[in-house]
Amino acid sequence: MSDLNLKQAVQQIMDIEGAIATSIVDSESGLMLEGDGRGIDLEYASAGNTDLYHAKQKIMKALNINESIEDFLITLETQYHILMPCPHMEGVFIYFVMSKSHGTLALARRLVRDVAKNLTRL
Repeated sequence: MSDLNLKQAVQQIMDIEGAIATSIVDSESGLMLEGDGRGIDLEYASAGNTDLYHAKQKIMKALNINESIEDFLITLETQYHILMPCPHMEGVFIYFVMSKSHGTLALARRLVRDVAKNLTRL
């Protein structure tokens, strides 16, 4: 996999089996930089998940945990929600929603991580 821009990254993520929605988010502003999907207000979800992203960073700092966040996993009754920081783009993360019954969590996390690592261009 080579360097990806925002549109290419979103396309690759939405090709994951069970994908419902995804967005690429600027954690400084909470703005969705790019997104695609159905059934979710991605602009609202992107802004809301920015709050979660910052809260976890604040907690880690208070606990003196000096490690990088690999991802957040939120498990709902029918969905998985993954937040994955993009290591080459400070303050940018991927938000991904997947159906529990139509996808494989381990594979989805691996594929989203690959995209995050290769997302280098706005």
